[in-house]
Amino acid sequence: MQRRAFLKKAGLGVAAGAVAAPAIVHAQPVIQWRLASSFPKNLDTLYGAGEILSRRVSEATDGKFQIRVFAAGEIVPGLQVLDAVQNGTVQCGHTAPYYYIGKDPAFAFATALPFGLNARQQNAWMYHGGGMQAVAELFKDYGCLQFPTGNTGVQMGGWYRKEIKTVGDLKGLKMRVAGLAGQVLSRLGVVGQQIAGGELYQALERGTIDAAEWVGPYDDEKLGLQKVAKYYYYPGWWEGGPQLSTVVNIKQWESLPKAYKSVFEAACAEANISMLAHYDAKNPEALKKLVAGGAQLRQFPKPIMEAAHKAAFEIYDEAAAKSAHFKRIYAQWLKFRADQFLWFRVAEMSYDSFTFTASRPAAKK
Repeated sequence: MQRRAFLKKAGLGVAAGAVAAPAIVHAQPVIQWRLASSFPKNLDTLYGAGEILSRRVSEATDGKFQIRVFAAGEIVPGLQVLDAVQNGTVQCGHTAPYYYIGKDPAFAFATALPFGLNARQQNAWMYHGGGMQAVAELFKDYGCLQFPTGNTGVQMGGWYRKEIKTVGDLKGLKMRVAGLAGQVLSRLGVVGQQIAGGELYQALERGTIDAAEWVGPYDDEKLGLQKVAKYYYYPGWWEGGPQLSTVVNIKQWESLPKAYKSVFEAACAEANISMLAHYDAKNPEALKKLVAGGAQLRQFPKPIMEAAHKAAFEIYDEAAAKSAHFKRIYAQWLKFRADQFLWFRVAEMSYDSFTFTASRPAAKK
């Protein structure tokens, strides 16, 4: 009785409780951001991560926080997204940070390093292994911060006009390849080029390049790469679990209400999980279609893998000597990688090795 009397006296009741939450939502400011993507719209999974982020942020804020997504080339070219965020042309962007290793090789840690972490290990490092904190110092130098927003899982090794049987076959090969993989392959004789995804088909068709790596079956089929280069190699040893990131201008981030920041981070995490699940679901059928259409699957010969592995770690040592950020992050990353590989050998690898090769039960009718 005393409690009811107090609520009535204070002017509070059931009705007041019913309007409290909406009142809080409506009290938040209306904010409109632009997001520049590094990817074309026809790559629905890569470009779609930005759309997931935009949709979820809008829904969770009752339409108060709007993020408009622009495909590569609509505001800036796909490889200039970080610059656009840094200089304030857009508030945020969705990109692969290893596109910017020309600025600092340490950007590769926010995407992938050759012979590095797989998708699960990358997430583990970012979310619970100190990865987010490690790369934050790097992005801060560019007036930005980053949030994991997608992963493709281990990629394929790309499309080639001719078979690659020896290390010698790589010499003089003009290839579209991103990140530190380009530096590794250059030591094996490849002439690496960085070309945005939407331009790959034309570059292969015109003979500007002899080979191109992109993602995997689902996206590669969409780009039609199998029509201009028939040899499809695996594995993509340079991208065991490449992460995509949403890069945000720090000043713009600091101006957001706390609730909006929380919603934004949660939406990035949702897009991160969704992208990997989408690729895992769609790649098997796409691979079947590619092979049925004439694609010739080839595994990289072991001598090529060994030569690339040796070159990769030589490059890492050199990068650590030149970049303070790379040196700092590399030490942490190496230790985490060693622990992860030990654990995965015990459980994951032993499970996969048996189940992937065991005789399959007949399908039930």
